Amino acid sequence: MSAPTHTRPHPATTGGVGTRLPWWALALPTLAFITLLALILNPADAQAATGEPVLAHVLERLRDQLAR
Repeated sequence: MSAPTHTRPHPATTGGVGTRLPWWALALPTLAFITLLALILNPADAQAATGEPVLAHVLERLRDQLAR
């Protein structure tokens, strides 16, 4: 004996409230990125900064690693 099949009267909804990001999901990573970028561009503002530029040091280490 076969059972009758039921179809949905309305199509399933796609998307909804669960797809929206809260405001802080974009604001916090953006703020962290800007803060870290500012510290890289001007290392004198960092409390543990040394006299040598950070970007030059990073590029020198990258060049040493690529030379190997």
